[in-house]
Amino acid sequence: MFILVTGGAGYIGSHTVLELLETGHKVVVLDNLVNGSYESIRRIEKISGKSVPFVEGDVRDRDLLSKIFLNYQIEAVIHFAGLKAVGESVVTPLAYYDANVVGSLVLCQAMADAGVYSLVFSSSATVYGPHAPVPYVEDMPRAWTTSPYGNSKSIVEQMLEELSQSDPRWRIVLLRYFNPVGAHPTGLIGEDPRGVPNNLMPFISQVAIGRIPELTIYGNNYPTKDGTCIRDYIHVMDLASGHVLSLKALRNGVNTYNLGTGEGISVLQLVKTFENITGQSVPYRFGPRREGDLAAFWADPSQAQRKLGWCSGRGIEEMVKDTWRWQKNNPNGYDAS
Repeated sequence: MFILVTGGAGYIGSHTVLELLETGHKVVVLDNLVNGSYESIRRIEKISGKSVPFVEGDVRDRDLLSKIFLNYQIEAVIHFAGLKAVGESVVTPLAYYDANVVGSLVLCQAMADAGVYSLVFSSSATVYGPHAPVPYVEDMPRAWTTSPYGNSKSIVEQMLEELSQSDPRWRIVLLRYFNPVGAHPTGLIGEDPRGVPNNLMPFISQVAIGRIPELTIYGNNYPTKDGTCIRDYIHVMDLASGHVLSLKALRNGVNTYNLGTGEGISVLQLVKTFENITGQSVPYRFGPRREGDLAAFWADPSQAQRKLGWCSGRGIEEMVKDTWRWQKNNPNGYDAS
C-alpha cells in the first residue's frame, strides 16, 4: 500500500516523504515541479536507501490522477500541491484559486472514483483571519483572510468538511501550520525557493551566503515589542512528523490540528539569533509593510499534543543550525547538483 504525496518534491513535502519512508511507509510522489525539484527526490532516495516512484504532473490533471490510482495501491493521500506565497497571491489571485481550490477539488473527485477516502490536507494558520486573538485555537471560527492564499485554504477546508458530512466514508485531517523553517540534519534537503524568497529564513540564509546583498524587513512599525512581525517558527522535521502521526490518527469525519511551537519570535529576533549562532552578518533594511501580513500570531498546539502525541521538539537554535548547514552545503540550492 502506498501513500500518495502531492507536491512531494517541494520543501515540506520532501521532508514528509523522507519521514514516511523512515517510518516504514511506501510513497509515490506527484509534483509539477513549479515549486519543487526532482533533485530532492534523488536525495531522499540517497538518505533513505529506498526508491520513490515519481510522477511529474499537475494535481488538476484528472486523467493523470486516475492513472496513478490505477497503477498504485493507494491507501491515503497527503496533499501539499499548490501555490503558497501570501504576497504573490494578492497580485495573482486567480492563479491561487485555480491551483489550490480547483486542484483540491479534482483530487477529491479522483480519490472518490478510486475508493480512497483518507486525506491529510496541508492547510494554514492564515484561515483564522486578521482579527483572531492569539494564541490560535482550533475551535475558533474560520474568517475571511487578508490574502487569496489564505482564502483558498479556508475554502478548501470548508469544502472538505462538507464533503465529509455528505459521505461518512471520508477520513480527513486538516493541519493548520505556522512558519516552517530548518532542513534535514544531513544538509541534503532543505528549502530552495525560486527567485527572491518569500519566506524569512531562506531570505536570511541567502543573504548570509552572499546570494542576496541584504535582507528586506517588511515593516518596522507594527504594534510589537520591536516593531517587526512576530511568527511561530516550527522546524520542518517536526512538521513532517506531524503529518505521519496524522495518518495514524485518521478516523471518520474531519479533525483539525495546529502544528506550531506556541511561541512567537519577531523578525529582528530571528535575524539576531541567526547572526549569533552562525557568526554570519545579515545586513538588512526596512521596507514598507507587505500586503496580507499580520502583526503577530502563534499557535496553541495542545490539541495536537493530546490527540496525536505530537510535539515540536526542535528549538530555534536547531532550526538555525540546520538551515545554515543546508545553505552552506548548497549555496545555489538544488541547481548546484
